[in-house]
Amino acid sequence: MGRKALGVKNYTPEQIKDMIKANPKYTIGIRLYAIYQVSLGQPSRKLEELYHVSFKQITNWVHRFEKEGIEGLIDKPGRGRKSRLTQEQKDRLIELLTNESPYAYNYNTSTWTGPLLIDWISKNFAIQYKKAQIYNILKSLGFSYQKSRGIYPEANKEAQENFKKALKKTSGES
Repeated sequence: MGRKALGVKNYTPEQIKDMIKANPKYTIGIRLYAIYQVSLGQPSRKLEELYHVSFKQITNWVHRFEKEGIEGLIDKPGRGRKSRLTQEQKDRLIELLTNESPYAYNYNTSTWTGPLLIDWISKNFAIQYKKAQIYNILKSLGFSYQKSRGIYPEANKEAQENFKKALKKTSGES
């Protein structure tokens, strides 16, 4: 029987990855080490598995490093697609989510959901979004996804408690 593999107990891989991303020096160091391995003859296609990026990204790092030095490995601001919402529209959306109810806009619910926001943005700003993108927008505005839990005002609380107690007795819990 072989030895047990070494593992990390106190952190998830996602937490470790977030730590690396949080400090630009770590990111630059990892990119620089990938370039070092390329300089030793490692093929970029072999390194893509190790660094969890495409071989093309590693190739881009090498070219930027050769052209600009370490400065070329720093992420430049303003990358990615520009938001279709203006800052004014984003501010209005924040105001809507924090202070207004969907009832005020003839929606039959008291909670804003992704599909409702897609519809509201479409009607008010004439911008179409898909369901996945609306959640990215909410996250960028500082909101997080909250799953609701149904509350039934007509429910009998005493009957629910009795049911729970009976269920515990049959499952062997005390």
